[in-house]
Amino acid sequence: MSQLVSPSRKRAAVSELEREFAISERRACEVVDQPRSSHRYVPKPRSDEESLTKRMREIARRRPRFGYRRVAKMLRREGWRVSNGRVHRLWRKEGLKVPQKPRKTRYLGTGDHACHLRKAEFKDHVWCWDFIFDRTMSGATLKWLTITDEFTRESLALKVDRSITAEDVIDTLAELFALRGVPRAIRSDNGPEFVAHSIRAWLARVGVETLYIEPGSPWQNGYAESFHSRFRDEFLAVELFENLIEARAATKAYRHDYNHERPHSSLGYLTPMEFAESLGRSEAGTHLGAASVRATPSLQQPPDFTQPIPS
Repeated sequence: MSQLVSPSRKRAAVSELEREFAISERRACEVVDQPRSSHRYVPKPRSDEESLTKRMREIARRRPRFGYRRVAKMLRREGWRVSNGRVHRLWRKEGLKVPQKPRKTRYLGTGDHACHLRKAEFKDHVWCWDFIFDRTMSGATLKWLTITDEFTRESLALKVDRSITAEDVIDTLAELFALRGVPRAIRSDNGPEFVAHSIRAWLARVGVETLYIEPGSPWQNGYAESFHSRFRDEFLAVELFENLIEARAATKAYRHDYNHERPHSSLGYLTPMEFAESLGRSEAGTHLGAASVRATPSLQQPPDFTQPIPS
């Protein structure tokens, strides 16, 4: 009986003893050390319990990979005055849980460009990029180019097309550089689009260091892999695309939601945009032990900058 620590568990044990051994309530309560007043207590749900539970289930249904802590954060954003403990109680009462995925043991590589060795220290210090694939309902291939700021976790680009060439990658980067500035480095694997001569020459021209990870070691590009895990779990696994136009529209909506609405646990449950804005408000430009944020040059700054013509 020492494990029956909560009143609810002791209440269930008292009822079981009464039923199995035909003893009185008083005797059963003595056995499990449960005050009779506690045993007879009937919890009174709060006035907003039903509406809160309904909204919690709606969020869990729309975001099946979110746990109760992230759901609680989103509820508070909507104006609900709830603690993690209350949401957890309702979460268990409703039988909600996030399906567990089996995890494989991964051993860190020794490449000098791995994300655990060359860490991003401020905004626009290191970006990472990669590709992820899916199909339309008719079986046609869809290919996404994802570009992420490793420090702020912002999704900088989420481009989807039937195919994406090295020239398409350059066009996407040129647009990002013009809008945001030039990062110090970009981390990627050794895919043909990333190691293409045209991309390496163009990045060298604008002063961006290329951090290629070791072949066969995707965990060295951990931030890209983490984003892809969430992207597939929360988007690709639950969306069906009839065509490319529909995929582009849904992708645009997901990127906005990821940057502006989705709380990120490693950022203290801020969204990536909130975290990035907090850096801008800080005079020293520091957050969570980060180094000072230094401005990065814009694409239009170098007077002799021209984009190479693809050969």
